[in-house]
Amino acid sequence: MSKLGSTDIAALIRREISKGTYRQHERLPASRQMAETYGVARNTLREALIQLEREGLISTRPGSGTYVTHQGSDQTVHAVETANPLELIDARFALEPHLCRLSVLHGRHPDFEQMEALCDQMENSVHDPRAFAEADTAFHRALATSTGNNLLIWVISQINSVRSMDEWTRMRQLTLGPEIIHQYNIQHRQIIDAIRAREPERAANQMKEHLETARLSLTRAADA
Repeated sequence: MSKLGSTDIAALIRREISKGTYRQHERLPASRQMAETYGVARNTLREALIQLEREGLISTRPGSGTYVTHQGSDQTVHAVETANPLELIDARFALEPHLCRLSVLHGRHPDFEQMEALCDQMENSVHDPRAFAEADTAFHRALATSTGNNLLIWVISQINSVRSMDEWTRMRQLTLGPEIIHQYNIQHRQIIDAIRAREPERAANQMKEHLETARLSLTRAADA
């Protein structure tokens, strides 16, 4: 079994927070204990916690520990746990083209640098589907963050939590071969190039094309 990355761990902890395993104002277990529980290095856990803190789900208090700041919702948990990969793509199709427009309007140079660095990671992971998927999730999260809209950032975090589900993992294994990863990498570059050029409609259209490719890939895998 492949080792879990920070995005996988963040998704698992996010799911536990949403389910109410970790409740609002509750302190999370010690880092060493959590790292042992998930079978990862403490650095990997630390990166996962940083992701969750950026999403506003947790807060670290120096000398005290890490606390849950998010109040869970049973309705949200049900929607996430019952969503299938095609529903995930459709939800992203409804949101992410407009995220590209907002990124053009509100994104800053450091946001674009981060997305380009993640493109580099994805391009270096053509033969490593897990590493590609982790960088891919981080890229789309960085896109949301670049809008500066906290509500949209939270919505995207909920959508991305579907990626920790067993069905998504199975579909990822079926669809992420070198050829499709290469195609996704080209599309990601086209998206960030259009955003950097401050061309909102071109960026939105590139995102639509990217998500249409992903939808077609998932549909073919589901029918196989």
